[in-house]
Amino acid sequence: MDNISGVGVIDKAATVLNALEAGPTTLAQLVAATRLARPTVHRLAQALVHHRLVSRDIQGRFVLGSRLVELAAAAGEDRLIASASPVLLHLRDATGESAQLFRRQGEWRVCVASAERPIGLRDTIPVGTQLSMKAGSAAQCLLAWEDHDRLLKGLQEARFTPTVLAGVRRRGWAQSLGEREAGVASVSAPVRGPSGRVIAAVSISGPMERLTRQPGRIHAEVVLSAAQQLTQAVGKTAD
Repeated sequence: MDNISGVGVIDKAATVLNALEAGPTTLAQLVAATRLARPTVHRLAQALVHHRLVSRDIQGRFVLGSRLVELAAAAGEDRLIASASPVLLHLRDATGESAQLFRRQGEWRVCVASAERPIGLRDTIPVGTQLSMKAGSAAQCLLAWEDHDRLLKGLQEARFTPTVLAGVRRRGWAQSLGEREAGVASVSAPVRGPSGRVIAAVSISGPMERLTRQPGRIHAEVVLSAAQQLTQAVGKTAD
């Protein structure tokens, strides 16, 4: 076997996973591909199935499991945080407003990165702040592309409507006027992972007296550009 680490069980499990990269594989094919003993391959494959790193298709063949997709998404989100600072700083400087990056955690959206406006009246949202998924342009972006059931659940008691979310999907960005807090406006756009799923929302926020009652008309283009930069950063293959 290539790429021996010296930890036997890990090396063998990695060999099984590598063999499954080619697609659905029977136990006999897995034995041939890994050159491991049949009982060893069977035991490892079953253990990997238990941890969802491997699954079985409708014909009983072994395939790579859903847990690998989840782990890959998490790795992509780590790249998201690493890439966020310069993008948010540029967005703040381009708009003159505070910029944030939100990710959904259960029934909340959490600020995971921010660049605050240094002086004057501003909307301050420190990293780690939990905000409602029922109001605000970032919440609209994080919900708009969910599947039907999650969408309906998310709309319960929300301050935005299905029509508003339809507009978000059509335009590709969201705006809010006093939804989260009176006098505060915001513009957000979705950040997507490698699979195309929305994994975050990048936003600017500030007082309506500066952002006006049509903040998207003024700032949507630059917010969309920031979201696209972060989407590209997440999609890059790690070195």
